[in-house]
Amino acid sequence: MVPGYTINVNGWLMDFDKPMVMGIVNITSDSFFSLSRSIDSKAIEQRIRQLVNEGADIIDVGACSTRPGARLVDEDEEMARMRIGLETLRSIAPEAVLSVDTFRSSVARMAVEEFGAAIVNDVSGGGLDEDMFNTVAELGVAYVLTWPGKLVVADGQLLQNLSVDNDTNILEDAILFFSEKINQLRALGQKDIIIDPGFGFGKTLGQNFKLLRQLGQLRVFGLPVLVGVSRKSMVYKTLETTPEDALNGTTVLHALCLHDQTADILRVHDVRPCREAIKLWEAYNG
Repeated sequence: MVPGYTINVNGWLMDFDKPMVMGIVNITSDSFFSLSRSIDSKAIEQRIRQLVNEGADIIDVGACSTRPGARLVDEDEEMARMRIGLETLRSIAPEAVLSVDTFRSSVARMAVEEFGAAIVNDVSGGGLDEDMFNTVAELGVAYVLTWPGKLVVADGQLLQNLSVDNDTNILEDAILFFSEKINQLRALGQKDIIIDPGFGFGKTLGQNFKLLRQLGQLRVFGLPVLVGVSRKSMVYKTLETTPEDALNGTTVLHALCLHDQTADILRVHDVRPCREAIKLWEAYNG
């Protein structure tokens, strides 16, 4: 945890004295976990009600899949999908803390200005839209800075190349990336930054687990850390299963993060199991 650290959420201060749970809403037809896809209004409404009822602290809405090899929807399509999702969210939970999952600054601006999004969650670390850093700094919202490896868009397809060629330098590469990007954001006046090591993006299974073991080293920045391992390949490939059968493995990794106190936000598909893990961790610690 980061005791005493706060971010501005639409005028009030969110602290990180205990872990926060960020629930995922995917308004897509091709996200890697099939049961997370909510493309029509009824499915979106059901998904949002589920997250609210299960106690999500933050709701993260995305409208463009960024799974490996995804074919990216164009800006207009992402914008239209996002508006549908955010209109539904605000009709159900007008006070919910909204995070918008996008690498496009135009979509981020729309979500903040029209729907009061408090967090911009950019899986590209500013690498796919040169205006993103300026935009979030101007809007004055919190920014999730993700280390994505080397993202490349070719013929409309998202390609994820390895960050480094071996496991040895994975932590060093992460620290260098965050140091450079945090300095850039601070120079623009960006106040609220959350860092995300980008599990599953441009990293081998071995690199993912090495980074998970060394996650506490990212405390050097004094910033909240978001961990997104929910049902990802580091879980289901290791267990030789599928994303649909990766809940138990996901909960194990969440428990390890809680035990090591290395995660301030857990980004999840399954809010209730994560909430239960946090409750048991709190009981264990008295």
